[in-house]
Amino acid sequence: MKLGVLTALFADRPLDKVIAYAKQLGLDCLEIGTGNYPGNPHCPIDELLASASALNTWKRKFDDAGLAISALSCHGNALHPDSAFAKASGDTLKKTIRLAEKLGVNTVIDFSGCPGDSDKARYPNWVTCPWPPDFLSILEWQWEKKAIPFWSKMAAFAKDRGINIAFEMHPGFIVYNPETMLRLRNACGNNLGANFDPSHLFWQGM
Repeated sequence: MKLGVLTALFADRPLDKVIAYAKQLGLDCLEIGTGNYPGNPHCPIDELLASASALNTWKRKFDDAGLAISALSCHGNALHPDSAFAKASGDTLKKTIRLAEKLGVNTVIDFSGCPGDSDKARYPNWVTCPWPPDFLSILEWQWEKKAIPFWSKMAAFAKDRGINIAFEMHPGFIVYNPETMLRLRNACGNNLGANFDPSHLFWQGM
C-alpha cells in the first residue's frame, strides 16, 4: 500500500512546500489537481503541455523528492446543462488526459457529471427516486442522450492514450454508487472505473 494526498488541500502553498511537507510526513505519492473544481494551483497545465522543458522541470521536483504522481484530478461536470460550463469541464479533462500520457501517469480522476432534465434546463437535476414516473423519464434521457454518448467518446479518447478514467462516486452526479458505476463502465468502456472514496458512500447510508 502507498499513502498519498490530493494537493488541492494545500492550494494556499506553493508546490515546493507541498512536496517538502509530503516528504516530511513520509508519504509515497501525490494526486495533482489540474483544474475544474479542484483548481490547478500546482499544475500550470497549459504551460506543461506546450513546453517539454517546463514539463521536465516540473516533473523533476517529484522525482528528486522520491514522490510518485498517483493520479491527475480534474473533477468537473462535463454534462452540465450550461454549455459553457460543460465545455470547460470537458476541455480540462482532455488536457488532463494528454498531460497524464506525457507524464506516464495512467489514471485521471473526474466526476461523471449530471445533466439537467432537458436541453432547456439551466441547472443539473439529480434524480434519486423512481416515482412519479416523470423521474424515470428524466433519468433515461440523461443516460441515453447525455451520459453514455459523452463518456463513450471520452473513454475511447483516453484508451487511445493508455489512460484510465476513475470516477469519484459522489452524490449529485450520474455515478454515485456501485450500481451506477458499473452501468457507465459496461456501456462505455472498461477503462472507466472507480476512485474509491468511502466517505461519499457512508454519506448515503451505505
